Order: sequence, then structure tokens, then C-alpha cells
Amino acid sequence: MKDCAIRVLLPALSLAAAGTLCCGGAEAAFGIAVIPQPTHVEMREGAFTLQANTTIVTDATNDATAQLLATWLEPATGWRLRVVRGDKATDNSIHLSLDPQAAYLDDEGYSLEVTRQQVTIRAHGAAGTFYGAQTLRQLLPAAIFAATRQSGVAWEVPAVRIEDAPRFRWRGMHLDVSRHFMPKAFVLKFIDLLALHKLNRFHWHLTDDQGWRIEIRKYPKLTQVGAWRKETRIGHEGHKRGFDGVPHGGFYTQQEIREVVEYARQRFVTIVPEIEMPGHAQAAIAAYPELGNTGQRLEAWTQFGVSRNIFNPSERTIRFLQDVLAEVLELFPGEFIHVGGDEALKDQWKASAAAQARIRELNLNDEHALQSYFMRRMDEFLRARGRRLSGWDGILEGGLPPGATVMAWRGAEGGIAAARAGHDVVMAPTSHTYFDYYQSEEPGEPLAIGGFLPLEKVYAFEPVPAELTPEEAKHILGAQGQIWTEYITGPGHVEYMAFPRLLALSEVVWSANERKDLAGFLERVASHEPRLRNLRVNFKPLRRESPQAK
Repeated sequence: MKDCAIRVLLPALSLAAAGTLCCGGAEAAFGIAVIPQPTHVEMREGAFTLQANTTIVTDATNDATAQLLATWLEPATGWRLRVVRGDKATDNSIHLSLDPQAAYLDDEGYSLEVTRQQVTIRAHGAAGTFYGAQTLRQLLPAAIFAATRQSGVAWEVPAVRIEDAPRFRWRGMHLDVSRHFMPKAFVLKFIDLLALHKLNRFHWHLTDDQGWRIEIRKYPKLTQVGAWRKETRIGHEGHKRGFDGVPHGGFYTQQEIREVVEYARQRFVTIVPEIEMPGHAQAAIAAYPELGNTGQRLEAWTQFGVSRNIFNPSERTIRFLQDVLAEVLELFPGEFIHVGGDEALKDQWKASAAAQARIRELNLNDEHALQSYFMRRMDEFLRARGRRLSGWDGILEGGLPPGATVMAWRGAEGGIAAARAGHDVVMAPTSHTYFDYYQSEEPGEPLAIGGFLPLEKVYAFEPVPAELTPEEAKHILGAQGQIWTEYITGPGHVEYMAFPRLLALSEVVWSANERKDLAGFLERVASHEPRLRNLRVNFKPLRRESPQAK
């Protein structure tokens, strides 16, 4: 039997029976179906019962989490639990506190102890306390996630001691809102779902050929023109099904973005905004034709795939994009700013006299070196302002800017090369993290971009390539899942493609690799499904049902 850190301490069980519960299904067998799987779980006798007079005791640092916990517990119970400041847990209380001496925990780790009298969550940092509170929610009956008062439920938390900390510090999900715009209310819900599953990065893909979704006050045409397309192709590019004839668009005002950023901050989710360059730029060029290479007037693209219209490499364009980034920096306080860098077809640069003159002026070898120069200018701009540039592994072409972090999506090779060169890496390969791929070969699945990525393959993902030495492996920050929305048209459809695969990813990036157990994970997913139903998440059930794409 595989060794594991779960100990089940129940006197009525024989040693043999306890052994069968040590791995995989132990938590599920006793109502402990936590996703992602905690590092160490020790079952005990009894349970804590949440009541109307239960008090949440907190210190100043954890007050925001305590208030959130009270907010989360109120709809289903009908009780608004009192939050008080203090340093001592009392009977019938939930106690949140920092423990600076907890050397066994990092800033995101926590310990959670449940007795008949109280629940105690301790952490080295505020993020850890927050994650302990998320685990507490999953220890309660699934009805706690309902949006309306539930009657006849015993709000019991099984007695347990949990010690837990994440494997990786980058645990992310990406969402493309350029191909199909997603309303702010859904973005907030998506962030809540990330936080519930202890994901801490939201990569917000805000610009592309088909739509520019972020208000830039210095350049209003980016949203006046670039945020709207007249119609959208129906079906895959090779099919002659035409277009839907329906205008599509939308964008987020700067005030809305500030609200989303603050919402995420309270949930310990850092937003990584993406402003694509030099490719995937047709919507911006439609707004400001002087940014292009041909002088042709364009519209926001109605096709999918890779447009050949990319930003020209002039000093004027670089200043324009740095102006855009300056406003982005005012909105997003996180360390990383993503600048795309992928699929920048160089045909127009090769044909452009101005681009060729720029190559000669800068004494560069070719168009790939010109893109590297382009990215280096952005890297310098961001580093001068205390930020770090991130880009898809296309930024490897022509050489990486000194401080760049690479998102490796075309397999492990780009991540390996970047890590060996001393660059930080986020693993995001199509093989295991592209949730716009089909998750089932069953008939009736909603149209997807192609590919096949079942839940089991996501769960099998190992973000650290075996080819790396231990020193090189330190550059693997973690991993993230991708949701590109060419063929994902609305919030319910996003949820259907994300769940339950997001659950598998959360375990890949949080839980220890040696503790992976597919059978046990699937048991916990089955127990988790009622929570998702109560949260009104449009997930794909483990048991076959008709798919819903809303």
C-alpha cells in the first residue's frame, strides 16, 4: 500500500480497516472530501456543530477573512455569525489567528483543528488563514454552498486536524474574454471559484484580434471601435458555414476593473492582465490604423485562427503600447504583466520597407530579432516601474528579455529551455492544461476548438519536467489552465469546460505529487458535485448526462 500522511484515529475500527482508509478514499469515507487534497489529515472523534450563536474570533490581520467567512455561511444557515476581535478561542467559536512561529508553514499554509467545542485555524500569513477557511467550508455539509436558507440540516464539521501547504506558488487559471466577452458578474464568480479551490492567479486575456476589452483613456477608440465586431464565424475555419450576422462586443471600464481587482485581492487572487503584442493585434489596428504595416483599414476580426495583421515595429507604436501599459499598471498592482508574444506572423514585417529599415537601423539579424527587441523595450519599461514581463513561449524567438517569465504552452521544451537559461517558467502546455479542448468523446458535446483532454489526463500532469536538475527546477513557478473562447460563447459554457478539470488542476498545483491517487480523487469529485450544484456551476458530471453549454 502506498504510504500517505492521512491517519484515521477511530477506536472502533480494526487496524486492517484503518489501513484500507489510509489512502485515496479515507477523507471521502468520513465526509472529508476536500479539493485540493490537504497535506496531512488526522481524523478524530466527534464533531463541531455550527449554531446561530457561534462566534468567529479573529485578530486584525484576519478580520477581512472572518467577515468573508460570515458572509459565506449566512445564506444557507440564515445566521449572520458575530465576528469579534480577540486572541483566545472560546467554546462554540471559530478562531482565526496568525502563528508567526509556525516554521512548518509557508505564507499560504495553515493548520485547522476541529473539536466538539471549537474550530481553530492558524497560519503563518493571512493567505493561509483564508485557505483554512476555504477548507472549513468544504468540511461542512454541501448545503452550506446554497444561495438560500436550507432547513433540516445539521451543520456539523467532523473533528479533524489538518496541516496543509501548497506545492507551487503559481496556481493559475486563464480566461480569454476577447473572442467572446464575459460580463463582470461572471468574472467575479469565476474568481470565487478559483479561490475556493486555492488557485491564486487569474490570467485575464483582455486583448486580441477579435476584441479589445479594457478601457484606455488616452486612446478611446480602442474600445469605441476595437471592442466590437460585426459578426462571428460559425463553426471551424475549414467549414463553409458562413457567419452568424450578430454583432458582438463589450469592454470593462477602468472603474469595473478596479472593482474586480479589489474583489480578487480580498480572495488572495492576483490578476495577471494580458495585452497582446506584437501579434493578435487586429482589433487595436482597426481602432488606430497607423499601428499596422499596410495602411489598410481593418475591422475587428470576425474569423478565428491567427491574423497576419500585427503591430508595426516603429518607435511610435512602441510609445503607444507603453502608454497603454502605463494605464494598465495603474489598474493592476500585481508583479506580472503579460504581453503575449505568441503567433506573431512576420509576413508583413518581411514585406514592409519600414520594418526592414528598422532592422537595419538597429543592426538586427532578422524579424525574430526585431520581435526580441520589441519585447526587450517592454521589459525595460516594466522593470523600471517595479514589474515583471511575462509572455507565451513565442518570446523565446530571437532571445528572451533579461527579466522575462515564460509561459510554456507548446509542450515542455520551451519551459525547459527557459529554466535552463535562468528564467522563471509557468507550465501551460496544450497537452494537459487547455480546457477549450474536448473533455469527452461522447456524442453531443458542445463544439470545441479540437483536441481531447479528459479529466484523468489533467490529473496526471506533472509540471516539473524530469529533464531539469533540482537547481533548474526551482524556476518552475507552477502551472495554470487555459480557457480560450473562440467556441465558448457564454459563462455557463466556460463553467462546463472548466469543471471538473479545474478540480484536477487545483490538486496538481497544490497537493504533493507523491500523494496523487486517481481513484481517491474521483471519489472526492463525486462528493464535490453537490457543492458545485449549490453554487450553480454548470459542470460536466462524472456520470454521463446531457451536456449543457449556456
